[in-house]
This record gives sequence, C-alpha cells and structure tokens, in this order.
Amino acid sequence: MYPIKNEEILEVAVEASLAASDIIMEAAHNPLIKKVKKSDSDLVTQTDLESEKIIKNFIIKNFPGHSILAEESDQKDNNSDYLWVIDPLDGTTNFVHGYPSFSVSIGIYYKKNPVVGVVLEMPHVKLYTAIVNNGSWCEGNKIQSSKTENIKDSLLVTGFGYQHGDLWGKNMDLFKIFTDKCHGVRRLGSASIDICHVATGQVDGFWEYDLSPWDSAAGILIAKEAGCIVSQLNGMEYNIFNNNILVTNGIIHKEMVKEFINYLN
Repeated sequence: MYPIKNEEILEVAVEASLAASDIIMEAAHNPLIKKVKKSDSDLVTQTDLESEKIIKNFIIKNFPGHSILAEESDQKDNNSDYLWVIDPLDGTTNFVHGYPSFSVSIGIYYKKNPVVGVVLEMPHVKLYTAIVNNGSWCEGNKIQSSKTENIKDSLLVTGFGYQHGDLWGKNMDLFKIFTDKCHGVRRLGSASIDICHVATGQVDGFWEYDLSPWDSAAGILIAKEAGCIVSQLNGMEYNIFNNNILVTNGIIHKEMVKEFINYLN
C-alpha cells in the first residue's frame, strides 16, 4: 500500500473526533451506563459505543482498507499498513460523574510507526494534533514541553488501573516516592490528556502501569513532536503494547528513570 498524505489522514481524524465529541457533550449531563466491564469501577456507557461507531464510520468511508483497533469492539484487521487506534471516550468514569477531564483519542500508525495523533479534550474543548516530523499543536498553536530541570521542581501526573494487583501496589509505592520528591503528583483519570499536558508543559512528567494500546496511541506522537521523551519506566524503548510508560519533558527523563530502576531493583 502506497502511503497517503498525512495531512489527509489528519483531516479525517479531526472530523471524526469532532463528530464524536458532539455526541459525548450532548450526553454529558445524562450518561447512560450500558454495562460494567471487568469491575464495578471500569465503566462503559452507551456514549462510548456511539462515539466509537461514529469514528469507525468515518474511517471506513474514507479509508475502507485500513485496519482499526478500538477499545469497545473487536479489531478490524484488513492486513493494511495503516492501523487506526481509537479510544472513543478516554476517562469514562470522569464523564459519568461530570468530572471535567475526558477525551477522544485517535492515533494512526503506518507500518507500526505513529504518523498522526489527535486528542480532543473535553468538556473545555481543546484539540491537540500532531503529524510526524511536523510538530504538535493545540488549537492551532504550536506546543512545547516544559524546561523544568529536575524532579524537585516538577509537577507530575500518574494513573491507576482498575485491577488492584501487584502493578497497582507498585504504582501506589511510586506515588508516595515521587510525592516526597517533587512539587506534587496528580491523578486525573485520562491518560491521553495527561500525556498531552506533558506536551504543553502544564506538567513535567507522566507515568503509568497497565495501559491499553488506545490509551497512549495518539498522545505519544503529540508528546514526541513537542520535545518529550517517551520510554518504558526502565528507559527502554516504548510501544503501545508495553504495560508501562514514562513521558517527560526530556530534561528530567534520566533522573526519573533512575528513580524507577532504584525502586524496581
């Protein structure tokens, strides 16, 4: 398959995210719980399903041969060089409770490499976009990660998975460790937004265990194009199928990796 202009892909991804956000915002004051997934805290609503359907329809209409990996449905594998990785509503629990931090996330990969990323933050709408080798943007303005030089002067953010096993316990330990070493650690509940906030310099670093591919697929390109470094907690190369992630402004990356290695050892 010959490569398509990334600008054409971005245009469709943005249109799809905006259409999905219309449904999400309309339902924001009355979210319907469709079912419960793995635990009482891991929610999926009718709105998640409707948002995903809208996004997939945009993809199928414009790029019928592309493969799709989405949170709420089985993978559509067309043996394509292109893969769209979708989180139709990242931060569903926030959405259900009216907490103002949820998003649509769409990452597009060509031959397993990210080429386009779109995250639409809601309810105070902010559109984050990136094209590989072309920078990252928020509402039309180019964004750049922070210049914070060390952990002690940083603001960090993390997240906790739904399963309270060993990884959850490790992250609770790390939460305590970093809380004592920096200005503060936040936990807001939408990984895609957390990553974008590192890209804009609002926070200096983000880490989490036990993410799914759609949680980071769009955000990591937005972060990298804004000057961030993305890796696993031990500093090894990251891909969306790894079970842990570290995103920083780049300057404090080695220092954070050292802290993780010291803890894990």
